[in-house]
Amino acid sequence: MVVGGPDRICSLRIKSMRRREFLGALCVMGGGVCATSVTLTAQRGRTVSTLLGTGSPGYSDAQVSNPYGLVIGPDKRLYFCDLDNQRIRALDLATKKLTTIAGDGRRAYAGDGGPATSAALNMPHELRFDANGDIYVAERDNHVIRKIVMKSGVISTVAGTGTAGFGGDGGQGTSAQLRQPHSIVFDRAGALLICDIANHRIRRLNLGTGMIDTFAGTGETAFTPENAPLLNTPLNGPRTMAVAPNGDIYLALREGNAIYRIDAKTQTFHRIAGTGVSGYSGDGDLAVNAKLNGPKGLAYGSDGNLYIADTENHVIRRLDMERGTITTVLGTGTRGDGPEPEPKRCSLSRPHGVFAAPGLVYLSDSESHRIRVLD
Repeated sequence: MVVGGPDRICSLRIKSMRRREFLGALCVMGGGVCATSVTLTAQRGRTVSTLLGTGSPGYSDAQVSNPYGLVIGPDKRLYFCDLDNQRIRALDLATKKLTTIAGDGRRAYAGDGGPATSAALNMPHELRFDANGDIYVAERDNHVIRKIVMKSGVISTVAGTGTAGFGGDGGQGTSAQLRQPHSIVFDRAGALLICDIANHRIRRLNLGTGMIDTFAGTGETAFTPENAPLLNTPLNGPRTMAVAPNGDIYLALREGNAIYRIDAKTQTFHRIAGTGVSGYSGDGDLAVNAKLNGPKGLAYGSDGNLYIADTENHVIRRLDMERGTITTVLGTGTRGDGPEPEPKRCSLSRPHGVFAAPGLVYLSDSESHRIRVLD
């Protein structure tokens, strides 16, 4: 860019900088006198890259097979459910060393009381850390929630019997039945909330007493009304949850194609995204008017926004919590595998897990057999 008269020419080139703004002061010259000063800002666009995986399923130091839930652990490693490998694995983000935390590759229900690495898992979907740094895992096809004590490496069952069903409220979690638990999260009180998806309920496990009850849902698949109370309100496919710093819980309904906020104070449901009808539309508009298609992952970011794995639309979307608007931040809406690095040109294949860290979004691009990071 060139400004000024023939006797005095100044030029300025602004380069985009990674993760920070470049500020330049431009003095507009005329006849040797500074007429005005303008501050210009440029910021580099976000990029996406593969953190782990080759695009082909496998079990190696470079491969994953259908990764699902993921989270950054207390030790800053990235932990994830390597679904079709029937394992929980951890990636050191500094050294890129990959470690198996649980599972020996068998698809079964075995190993309680022994080393987690010798146990059999059955479709581990989601994992979370408690305040002590121990891991809890939702195993869909074992119909259980299991715990891994990180100091000893021992695995045990904390909820579910291994047989699908519904029952046991008011008793011990280990005597209760679940049906395809998909996702778990800790509320601010430290209780473990379980998306008991095929029972269309959210179950609550008190880790102190071991007692389980129904937190929300009736077992019906009807529409969830606005401002409805937790009790006696239906949930159509409660799939995944995220918790905000104020204690509000965000819930994605897979079959309901909507995202709800559960108000921590009033204990009521409030729809914040999705019309309930499957589709892919609404970017740039109010999220309540947008269409989603089988959302399966949620993450509450340090930026105060909610990130959504809109799985069957093959995209990651961001819900601006201040404006109430929704946008696609990664994916094309068409199933595929890349190319990187431009986020809006990189196709995904049924992304499930999403985790938001300061300045970064980690996602499991499940059927591309990759873990990607949006920078």
